[in-house]
Amino acid sequence: MPHLHLYAAALSALCLSPLAAGAEEVGTVGVDWIGNDILIEALPDPDVAGVTCHLAYFDRSTLDRLVQGNWFEDPSNSSIACRQTGPISIGQIARGAEGEEIFSERQSLLLKTLSVTRIYDEANNTLIYLAHAREVTEGSAKMSISTVPLWQASPAQ
Repeated sequence: MPHLHLYAAALSALCLSPLAAGAEEVGTVGVDWIGNDILIEALPDPDVAGVTCHLAYFDRSTLDRLVQGNWFEDPSNSSIACRQTGPISIGQIARGAEGEEIFSERQSLLLKTLSVTRIYDEANNTLIYLAHAREVTEGSAKMSISTVPLWQASPAQ
């Protein structure tokens, strides 16, 4: 089994590849000599035309996975910034306090997902976007938030 580490790397890459429809990688920043990167993706809100979020998160290299011995997990750290990128038109969105998940991407084989949840703050006419980790066994306090004021948004249909 001399090539076991190659099979594990291939499985890891497959399991941690982006699963989100609509997200497009727009930047990569190398952060060290072993190939770890910060990926930046553009994520248009699927139900609010004219709003795009940019999500940044850590992507571990195969060499780092080999050295650390943890093949199946990326850190939960992420950052988000959302802005108006065109005329805003709100479609059918959740209006409750829990909002709705508009993006998710695996950060481990089974237990951890990076998510973006949109919450509509009707009283302040603002959309709130929260980037956070969902974990089956242990929640994470790592999060990032961005808001988009709706100065002249079209009402929901």
